[in-house]
Amino acid sequence: MKLSTIGLLLLAVAPAVAHHSFDAEYDSTRTTNLNGIVTKLDWINPHAFVYIDVKDESGAVKSFRVEMGPPYALVRGGWKRDTVKIGDKVTVENAALAKDGTNGAGSMQTTSMVLATGQKLVMR
Repeated sequence: MKLSTIGLLLLAVAPAVAHHSFDAEYDSTRTTNLNGIVTKLDWINPHAFVYIDVKDESGAVKSFRVEMGPPYALVRGGWKRDTVKIGDKVTVENAALAKDGTNGAGSMQTTSMVLATGQKLVMR
C-alpha cells in the first residue's frame, strides 16, 4: 500500500475518532437543573462548554462542565460569544448527567439556559 493511501485513510478516520456519542457520555433519563455562577466559557468546535459553580443542599460548591451545541448552532439560536460572562448567575434546565459520575452534563434539544435577565436560550 502506498504511503499516500495510508495517509488518506488516517485522515478519513481521524474525525470519527475525535467525535463522541452523546449516549456514550450522558444519561438522558437522568436530568437536572443547575443554578449557579458561570466560571468559564469555552466557545470552541465541535462543542462549546460552560462551567458553572453550583451550591448543593449542604452549601458545598460543585463545579459542573456542561457541553453545549456547536457555536454555529448556538448563534442561530440567538447566542453570541459574549451572551454569558464569567460571574453571571444562570440556570441550566434539563441537562443530562454524565454517566461516569463526574460533575459533567450534556445539553439536549430540551436543555436551555435562563439568564439573570430572564432570557431563555436553547443550548443545542
